[in-house]
Amino acid sequence: MKPEHIQLARQSVLFSSAPANVVEVLLAASHVRQYDRGTCIFLQGERASAIYIVAEGWVKLYRIAPNGAEAVVGVFTKGHSFGEAVAFRHSTYPVASEAVTDCTLIRIEASVFLRLLRENPEIAISMLSATYTHLHGLVAQIEALKAQTGAQRVAEFLLELAPCSEGRCEVTLPYDKVLIAGRLGMKPESLSRAFARLKEQDVTIKQNVAIIGNIALLRDYIEQDPAQAWAR
Repeated sequence: MKPEHIQLARQSVLFSSAPANVVEVLLAASHVRQYDRGTCIFLQGERASAIYIVAEGWVKLYRIAPNGAEAVVGVFTKGHSFGEAVAFRHSTYPVASEAVTDCTLIRIEASVFLRLLRENPEIAISMLSATYTHLHGLVAQIEALKAQTGAQRVAEFLLELAPCSEGRCEVTLPYDKVLIAGRLGMKPESLSRAFARLKEQDVTIKQNVAIIGNIALLRDYIEQDPAQAWAR
């Protein structure tokens, strides 16, 4: 691996609290793999053989319902890891994974990780930290679905991507709008209506770029009681 890949892995939630010597051994046995957009990384129900850290690009985790519908469970980018819990149990992946952009992943072999875990119980703290981060993200998603309007969820998504903290800002949408809708628990047509509603908050969408007129205004909108929007 290149030095930048090693540094990224060491700074990830998965390894940031792990003993340096253990991380060194793990990364020495790991590989960097390139995936083109649309490439399957693993399938739902496949035996978990690896843990992944995203080095570049975006990856989605999703489930296919019995009726064929796709439910997006999570979307991960640089520095995020996934697949830890099932690798720990040597179980099957409960979701499928796909590269939604061209991406680079660090693949950590589950067998090596488990062997080192038995020899160095301290690394379990890193596993718990990563699992907690995923759980916290899922809880936040559920809270947003329950407590925010569709437009507020889109606004929060844009602020998470915004490279600036105040004033006017341009945000490049990292992946297609169908996936954004799935990530936010919406239908594509609902996402279009949400974008239209955000015009009232000085947000303009031009192809794959969102122009936020005022970061503070949009932040205030997210914190509004949804009942105010539903009552209008």
